[in-house]
Amino acid sequence: MKTYKPNEIKNIALVGSAGSGKTTLAESMMYEGGVIPRRGSVSAKNTASDYRPVEQEYGSSVFPAVLYTEWKNYKLNFIDTPGADDFVGGVISALNVADTGVMVINAVKGVEVGTEIIARHAQRLNKPLIFIINQLDHEKANFEQTVEQAQTAFGSKVVLVQYPVNQGTGFNKVVDVLKMEMYQWKPEGGKPDVLPIPPEEMDKAQELHNALIEAAAENDEGLMELYFDKGSLSEDEMRAGIRKGLIARDMFPVFCVSGEKDMCVRRFMEFLINVAPKASDMPPSVTLDGTELPYDENGPTTLYMFNTTVEPHLGEVIYFKVMSGTVHEGDDLYNSTNDTKERLSQLFAVAGKNRTKVTELMAGDIGATVKLKNTANGDTLNEKDHAYKFAPIVYPNPRFRSAVRAVNSGDDEKLAEVLQRFHQEDPTFNVEYSKELKQMIVSGQGEFHLNTMKWRVEHNDKIDIEYYPPRIPYRETITKYAYADYRHKKQSGGAGQFGEVHLVIEPYTEGMPEPTSYKINGADSKMTVKDKEVVDLPWGGKLVFYNCIVGGVIDARFMPAILKGIMEKMEEGPLTGSYARDIRVCVYDGKMHPVDSNEISFKLAGRHAFSDAFKQAGPKILEPIYDVEVLVPDDCMGDVMSDLQTRRAIIMGMEADAGFQKLTAKVPLKEMQRYSTALSSITGGRATFSMSFSGYEKVPAELQEELLKAYHEEEDEE
Repeated sequence: MKTYKPNEIKNIALVGSAGSGKTTLAESMMYEGGVIPRRGSVSAKNTASDYRPVEQEYGSSVFPAVLYTEWKNYKLNFIDTPGADDFVGGVISALNVADTGVMVINAVKGVEVGTEIIARHAQRLNKPLIFIINQLDHEKANFEQTVEQAQTAFGSKVVLVQYPVNQGTGFNKVVDVLKMEMYQWKPEGGKPDVLPIPPEEMDKAQELHNALIEAAAENDEGLMELYFDKGSLSEDEMRAGIRKGLIARDMFPVFCVSGEKDMCVRRFMEFLINVAPKASDMPPSVTLDGTELPYDENGPTTLYMFNTTVEPHLGEVIYFKVMSGTVHEGDDLYNSTNDTKERLSQLFAVAGKNRTKVTELMAGDIGATVKLKNTANGDTLNEKDHAYKFAPIVYPNPRFRSAVRAVNSGDDEKLAEVLQRFHQEDPTFNVEYSKELKQMIVSGQGEFHLNTMKWRVEHNDKIDIEYYPPRIPYRETITKYAYADYRHKKQSGGAGQFGEVHLVIEPYTEGMPEPTSYKINGADSKMTVKDKEVVDLPWGGKLVFYNCIVGGVIDARFMPAILKGIMEKMEEGPLTGSYARDIRVCVYDGKMHPVDSNEISFKLAGRHAFSDAFKQAGPKILEPIYDVEVLVPDDCMGDVMSDLQTRRAIIMGMEADAGFQKLTAKVPLKEMQRYSTALSSITGGRATFSMSFSGYEKVPAELQEELLKAYHEEEDEE
């Protein structure tokens, strides 16, 4: 294939709800461009983009598929994205490197919650959107209702370029109000007959043509003056106005197609060529340090890596966008993320499972390479003596978590490797072994997301696994001061062990005054601070440790051992074995032996004294609290609020947000288990939510009792 320049490249993301027909439309686009010899179908499991076993099993996209077609001396790169919200990471990856989003809407189902959720991501990334109303050949297709829903959701910016004459099972005619022509297809679709608009359609077509002219003119003062002078605009003038409105997100043009019958696909591709922004039209990309890098094929070579897949016979395939310059097969480039060198031994133009070797790719183009050693999603590769670096893609926080283990414990190590590979392919799927919880924790966007990963592990990698409830990362702290002492003494012939530690503990808060005195055994005891150490705990919070020893009753060289003993008990809290936090300790007295005292003696004495004092200091268990934001339709609001209140949520606020109500709340993590499934059930899949860690709060007294009881029962079993 030829090498395309930035002014010959269009980068498109095909987005939309599950079942809208993105994959089928992609097949027709590739077929029309001659990239594939015949169109596959989802039902026949032979499409170029849904080629992985899990996608063929489910009959829907799970991963974003990079595709291309060649049309009228242009290269259209397009990324077929998953429709299910659980796989939103693929949508976000695609929109980050695409210049235009094509929102595919099912003419039977209309504007769905997935449509609106994806549109929010496009808005956040400032990407133009073109709407395609697909499946107009279905007996229940309703074009007018779908357009009305789109205008309700997205406003008057939604403007028709086409409308169907005979939607339904006999669909084969479309009126194009930009070109003021009617297209009619034979049963096999493809190239239409171009006909004059019938008299009975002319009034409607003229009205929509005028509305399109007005919308195009609104985006350009010069065009607006022309429109006032002439009362009309030429086709080229309209295209210029639509292009400006599209780029500014002031216009969402609407097309109608049957992807399955290949009707109106050629006309839509022609519109993309004539109107959608070229790579060279796009503003320069901005690096992390604010440098602007235009899409110039003669500039320094820079690639941005945005997606990874692992293929059975190729290994790791990493997809990139050429941000600047020209990359050649065999080039040595430098990874500015980790300062390593990579050789690009092979370059590919990719059409899903079909890959075409190429010798070079220019700025603005999208391609793939294999066998990179130290490069991952979000990395930037540069030619020598350049160190450009682009921001990593921002993905949503996990919304569903579970513990996982191999049914056969001998497969645990292999399972960990497989799950890490899944994370490379889908950054919204996370895996970690929690030392604190003693569990392998996987998290993702929903229950369906994790079940899909389970299917892949069991069917592709032949490892039987099971999910089970994850533990909650509780914390322990204290609510009042307490004191204790402990003597460690051991004699077994020869040198023995001896250490005695007296200490006071109390809750720590930022900015509290230094300790001066405490009431110990009914008397005021003055504290003389000799030394202070503030430990920022890896799990959050602090331990503040004071040496208040006077008279040398404990040698200063034993103080680190006492601190170590306390830290060991902080890592395994006295109540439930959870991490302890936000405590300050004053070691004020003790004893040592000239021969038998050593570090181990004082470590054990400090550990036991701390544990004894902790249990007397009003100990409390803290639980993780999350900020939860739910986008919910008005008619589901009451049910969603009621459900949240059963989850001990504190409602923080409500506000209208583009056709939805945005509900914010603080909810304990314990109560968020399986919330994505419950929310989908309550709202019929029409609501979505996000969650992020807020902080720790004390658990209610009755829950603390339950946790203590469960912990002691578990200890007794062990």
